[in-house]
Amino acid sequence: MKQGARSVIIISASSDIGTAMCKRWLQKGYCVFGTYRTKSIAVDSLIAKGATLLYADLSKTDIVEEACVNLKKSCPKWDILVMCPGTEEPVGLFIEDDFTEWERSIKINFTNQMRIVHNLLSARQADSILGPSVILFAGGGANNAPKHYSAYIISKIALTKMCELLDAEIPDTRFTIIGPGWVKTKIHEATLKVPEKAGVNYKRTLEKLSGDECTPMEKVLDCCDWIVDMPRKVIGGRNISVVFDKWGTKELEKKLSKEYDMYKLRRFGNEWLLENK
Repeated sequence: MKQGARSVIIISASSDIGTAMCKRWLQKGYCVFGTYRTKSIAVDSLIAKGATLLYADLSKTDIVEEACVNLKKSCPKWDILVMCPGTEEPVGLFIEDDFTEWERSIKINFTNQMRIVHNLLSARQADSILGPSVILFAGGGANNAPKHYSAYIISKIALTKMCELLDAEIPDTRFTIIGPGWVKTKIHEATLKVPEKAGVNYKRTLEKLSGDECTPMEKVLDCCDWIVDMPRKVIGGRNISVVFDKWGTKELEKKLSKEYDMYKLRRFGNEWLLENK
């Protein structure tokens, strides 16, 4: 590994966001490690540029465990850990879903991501000034109840709360979860291939992907760069929106430093009881 360079592990480097992140951080001179589920030209290109990538299918626990062992051998001390896996499958109403597929989605989107974090925390570089950084990815559904994606949404909400719990339990490490918004990535293929099960989301997905409202990949990466350079009191345990939050500004950094509950999962409407006693 390069002396003095940040060491990064990107789980699901073969995802669109993971691949883009690998490319950027390789260009910055970081030592990049990670996993892929499907070998591709993009994966081969990352390896050719210097990334060390290992096979891992997050639906298979034994393979995940093996990948963690090998990652710790390749990267005994990491500075940044990024969890990029995600699947919208199964798309459909819960009562109509195949429960085995529903459970598999929870494993990919939540359980085995936490298994990886649990395994790799022992290899974190804990003696840096800011401390190691763990970045997770959020999804929609925290403030409403979208239909047809229950496994994906409940997993993302669990990740969001787990981010806060880990921040509370492990004060030498910075845990942050970011909501990228609509990004043009492969994850939407799950919706596009089953229009009859996606309901109104099929048309909405087509409109979003064909329009100019999607979050640019560069903006997602810029937000991640901002996060890894921020102290824990600013980004620890928080859900940062790439689209809506003023990340990268001194104004927000000052606000977050003072507001412990800001950008965390909280119950809405508590003030109503206080007002009507």
